[in-house]
Amino acid sequence: MTNTDWIVSVSILAFMLLTVLGTREINRMVFVRLFLTVGGSAFYFLSDLPTAGHDVPLELGGVALGVIFGVMASGASRVFRQGNKVMVQSGWLYAAVWVAALGLRVVFAELATYNPTVLAWVVNFSIQNQITGPEAWRAAFVLMALVMVVTRIALVAVRSQLAQPSAQPQLA
Repeated sequence: MTNTDWIVSVSILAFMLLTVLGTREINRMVFVRLFLTVGGSAFYFLSDLPTAGHDVPLELGGVALGVIFGVMASGASRVFRQGNKVMVQSGWLYAAVWVAALGLRVVFAELATYNPTVLAWVVNFSIQNQITGPEAWRAAFVLMALVMVVTRIALVAVRSQLAQPSAQPQLA
């Protein structure tokens, strides 16, 4: 990961945690902010999506992991009605899911860059499976993160339509 990748990744993590943790009203701005974040990140990281060889199946694997992490992040968020407002509450469990998802990407990238054994495995795996190079791996992990955000917010939107009144929300 380049220094710019580190800065962007940590900034996105901080933004996601600072704007989602706690109890917040679900309104149009929540959706606009998250989709702008996803769109900007997609533009920055995926402007040249690799599609040669078997890059697309690798990237689809990233999408699948994103759906899994998104479902977990949604499950770690509580959606309820408070008067006329629909609220979402996210706590330490939500943060742990995000840190785990980002941690997976960071650990893999750092090991593949600096650990000769892991690097050799990634190179051999890439050759055997016709993965064209580091950009395909990067795209798969970026897609994982972006799909995680979209899946979580889509599930929160669905759950907000089904939300029941609650007097005393508890943070997970």
